[in-house]
Amino acid sequence: MAASFDGLRFSHWHTESRADGVVVLGLDRQGAPVNALSQEVLIELGALLERLAVDPPKGVVIHSLKSAGFIAGADLKEFQEFDRKGTVRDAIRRGQDVFQKLAELPCPTVAAIHGHCMGGGTEISLACRYRVASKDGSTRIGLPEVMLGIFPGWGGSARLPRLVGAPAAMDMMLTGRTLSASAARGIGLVDKVVEPALLLDSAVALALKGTVRPFKQRFLGWITNTWIARQILAPQMAKQVARKARREHYPAPYALINTWQKSGGSGIQARLDAERRAVVKLAGTPTARNLIRIFFLQERLKGLGGKDHGITHVHVVGAGVMGGDIAAWSAYRGFQVTLQDREQRFIDAALTRASELFVKKIKDDSKRPEVSARLKGDLAGDGVANADLVIEAIIENPEAKRELYQSLEPRMKASALLTTNTSSIPLTELREHIQRPGQFAGLHYFNPVAQMPLVEIIRHDALAADTERRLAAFCKAIDKLAVPVAGTPGFLVNRVLFPYMLEAVTAYSEGIPGPVIDRVAVKFGMPMGPIELIDTVGLDVASGVGRALAPFLGLPIPAALSAPPEAGKRGKKDGQGLYKWENGKALKPEVPKDYAVPADLEDRLVLPLLNEAVACLHDGVVSDADLLDAGVIFGTGFAPFRGGPIEYIKATGADALVEKLKALQGRYGDRFRPRPGWDSPALRTPTV
Repeated sequence: MAASFDGLRFSHWHTESRADGVVVLGLDRQGAPVNALSQEVLIELGALLERLAVDPPKGVVIHSLKSAGFIAGADLKEFQEFDRKGTVRDAIRRGQDVFQKLAELPCPTVAAIHGHCMGGGTEISLACRYRVASKDGSTRIGLPEVMLGIFPGWGGSARLPRLVGAPAAMDMMLTGRTLSASAARGIGLVDKVVEPALLLDSAVALALKGTVRPFKQRFLGWITNTWIARQILAPQMAKQVARKARREHYPAPYALINTWQKSGGSGIQARLDAERRAVVKLAGTPTARNLIRIFFLQERLKGLGGKDHGITHVHVVGAGVMGGDIAAWSAYRGFQVTLQDREQRFIDAALTRASELFVKKIKDDSKRPEVSARLKGDLAGDGVANADLVIEAIIENPEAKRELYQSLEPRMKASALLTTNTSSIPLTELREHIQRPGQFAGLHYFNPVAQMPLVEIIRHDALAADTERRLAAFCKAIDKLAVPVAGTPGFLVNRVLFPYMLEAVTAYSEGIPGPVIDRVAVKFGMPMGPIELIDTVGLDVASGVGRALAPFLGLPIPAALSAPPEAGKRGKKDGQGLYKWENGKALKPEVPKDYAVPADLEDRLVLPLLNEAVACLHDGVVSDADLLDAGVIFGTGFAPFRGGPIEYIKATGADALVEKLKALQGRYGDRFRPRPGWDSPALRTPTV
C-alpha cells in the first residue's frame, strides 16, 4: 500500500505515490535557482519521513526537480546566521536526525543524482541505501566542507568511510575534491551510472529490485575502519595534510582525521555524536568564519559578470608567457583565438605550451583536437579584423603599447573591445590617440594564467559602463573572477603586493637568508615565500614593476631590483635568480640551525602589505573593503584563513598595527610611515 500524505502541505518537496509502490520525493526549493538544504527544507523532509516510517512503501526515491542539479549543499547564509546566534549545534543535530530517519526507513531508498551534488546533497545520498548518477558531464559529487573550515557534519564523515573504505573517503573529504559519476562508481560511492533520460526509471528499478555491492567493496569498508587500520592510517593522513596546510591555520582536516581515528569503529550514533561535537567546535573558529566569508566574496565576484558578452573571437597580441597562456586559456574555455607576435618562433613556443595545457586539462584524447583547432597562430595579425576582443600583452613600455594601438584600432570592428594586460602602467598614459576610449580597458591576468583565478578589470574615467559589463561577463565565461579596479599605478594586487616583495628583497640584501624570509611568510599563511615568488615571477618582471611603482609609492628600490637582471639570471625560467632552480624547484641553501631569526621579520614583511591595502581603500582603488579583500586573496593567495588584509586588520586591531608601523619607522625609516586611511571606520569591527 502506497504511503498517504493527506493533511501534509509542503513548500519545497513534491511527492508522487506510484502504482508500483514506490514513493518519489522531488526537491524544488521554493524561490531559489538551486536546491540548498535550509532548516525549513529539512523540517519538511523530517515530516515526510515520519509519515513514510509509519506506512512504508516498497521503496523511496529522492531526486531534484531543478534542471540545475541535485543539491548544492547546506544554506550557508543560514549557517552564518546560526553561528551569530550560537545555534550551530541545533542546526547540525537537526540535519543528522533527519538523515538518520532516512537511513532507518524500513524500505529501500535511492538517491537519483544529476548535476551538482555537494556537501549536504552528498550526505543525504549517503543516508540512502543506493545511489544512481547520470552520465551527464555536469554531474559532480563531493564533500567540499574542508574548504569552509569544517568537515561534513550531517553524517557524511560517519558514513562515507564505511561505504567506500577509509582511504578513498578521507581523500574526498580532506581535499574537497569532486568526482564525476564514473569516478564515484569506481570507488563504490555510486551503485549505477545511466544516461540522464533513464535516471529516474533506473532509480525506481533499483528501489524495487536492489543490488548487492561487490565483496571487495564491502571488505574494504570493513577492514580499513578497524582499530588497527585507523591507528596506522591516521598518522599517515595527517602527515600528508601537513605538506599543504598547517594545523594552526587550518584545523579542520586534522580534526576530521582525529575524529575518525577515535570513533570510526563505533556504532553509527556514536560516530554521529563525535562528528557533531567536532564540527560545532570548528564552526566557531576564525578560520571557518573567514573561509565561509571568502566563499561569499567569491560568489559576489562571480555575480559581477552576466552571460551577455557578445564575444566569440579573441585576438591576442604578444605570444610571451602571459599572452600565450591567455590565448591558450581562452581557447580551452571555448573561444576562437588568434595569436600574433613579431616572430613565428614566439608563436610556436606558445602553441607548444598550449598543447601541454590541453593535455593536462582534457583527459579525453578525442576532444583535444577540437580545442586545439580553436587556437591559431597569426603572424600577420589577420585575426584583428574579425575579433570581438583584442588583448595586448606585449612588453611593459607605454610608447610601444600606444604605437601598437594606433596600428590595431583602425582594423578593428566598431563593436570590438581593445584591452591591455599591463601590470602597472596607468591607463591614462596608454589611451592617448585611442579613437574609442570607451571601448578600451585593462584586462590584467596573473601568472600562471591557468591557475590564478583573478583578473583585474582596469578602469579609467572614459570607460563605458557597457565595456566593463561585457568584460566581466567574458571573465565569467573563461572561469575567472573579475574585480574592477581604478587605473592608478599597480592597480590593486601589484600595488598591495610590491611593498611586501620590496621589503623582502631589502631584508635579503641585509644578509637575512632567503629561506628564513620565505619560512616566516609561509608561517604567516602566504602560499609561497616572497623570495621564491620573485624568482617565480622573474627578476626582470619584478624589477620593471618595482621601478614603475616605487616612485608612486615613495619606496626605495633595493639593489637587486634597481636594474634589469643579468642575462640568464632572471629566476626560475633561467634556472638562476636569487635561488638556483632545477626541474622547476628552488634549491634553497641550508641555514645554520642556530641562526637567530630577527624578531620583527614578520612585521617587516606583512605590515607594508597591510599599509598599502589601507591606502588603496582610502584612495578608492576598489569600491569597498570586501572587494579589496577578495582581490588580494584571489590575486596573491594572501592567507585565506585570515580573511584578507582588511579583515585581518579588524581582527588584530588597527591601532595596535599603527603602533607597530611607527616602531618600524623609527627603526628602519619612513618606508614604514603609516599611510593615509588608518582612521577609517571600515578598519574597525562594529560594536553591538
